Amino acid sequence: MTSPLIRLGQLGQSPWLDFITRDLLESGALRRMIEEDGLRGMTTNPTIFEKAVGGSDLYDADIRALVERGLEPAGIFEAIAVADVRQACDLFRPLHQATGGADGFVSLEVSPELASDTAETLRAAKRLWAAVDRPNVMIKIPGTKEGLPAIERALSEGININITLLFSVERYAKVIEAYLAAVERSPRSASVASFFVSRVDTKLDPKLGKDMRGTIAIANAVVAYGMFEEAFSGPRWEKLAKKGARVQRPLWASTSTKDPAYSDVHYVEPLVAPHTVNTLPPETFAAYKDHGAPRVTIREALPAAKARLEALARLGIDLGQVTRELEQEGVAKFAASYAQLLSVVGQKAAALGAGA
Repeated sequence: MTSPLIRLGQLGQSPWLDFITRDLLESGALRRMIEEDGLRGMTTNPTIFEKAVGGSDLYDADIRALVERGLEPAGIFEAIAVADVRQACDLFRPLHQATGGADGFVSLEVSPELASDTAETLRAAKRLWAAVDRPNVMIKIPGTKEGLPAIERALSEGININITLLFSVERYAKVIEAYLAAVERSPRSASVASFFVSRVDTKLDPKLGKDMRGTIAIANAVVAYGMFEEAFSGPRWEKLAKKGARVQRPLWASTSTKDPAYSDVHYVEPLVAPHTVNTLPPETFAAYKDHGAPRVTIREALPAAKARLEALARLGIDLGQVTRELEQEGVAKFAASYAQLLSVVGQKAAALGAGA
């Protein structure tokens, strides 16, 4: 019987893993997931690295060596992250080659502290792209107002970009436009647009009646997918496709279930769709492998999704305001994780340096 994860790939959705640790890379576990489970990519962020570095001694030898070289915590973390992402890229490289460069990507995020600084974001993206030096790395940049010009410039220079922290279809429309403008100058880049899902319900559910709880996040994502299909069709896109440009796939992020009242695949099942990615934390990945039932229903769900968002507006809830707050909170959360990560690295560096 075909694994539900492999079936996702057959239906046009790439399951990626939202997780990384050194032992996953070195134990052979990641290779087996690629070869046996249909895993097609990986995403990372400061929170993931904080848990990886702080929760084990796997990085201690590297930290000790980097301390001896005189690196500060930020430099130590970047060196560790680049090494892990480079190794993951190498494990995904056969898939990347087999798909003609369509899949097998690994994402590495610029510092979220730069989310409001266009020039520094672009500078960091270029540095990380050069440091990893792999064709299947994607540099992750928040899709903030200040991030958009950096995203467009990086894409136009041939850097693969994962645009993260997208919550609203309005901002997503601007991300699509930035991508199209970039590939009109250079069609070499690959890109995904990471549209966050479950956090919308986490914020809205306390304000909603039982019949609407757990539905707005999915409706919001379904409408975004409708926008994607419209944007990547027609004369403008066909002209770019003939030059070798690839579609910028929507990536469903934040798809773990936060509310135990919902199924553990609540945010995966309704969003199966061609030309998309779903990045799954390990628990959701395992759950979907065990009892996922993938089929594509997203297109017929679009009218009901629009009606659901209209009903939300009639309740006096401004989804635009909600998504703006979620973006601000998301940037703040990742920045706090990054600060905590540097604190953990600094503490380990001090202890390991003293013990040298």
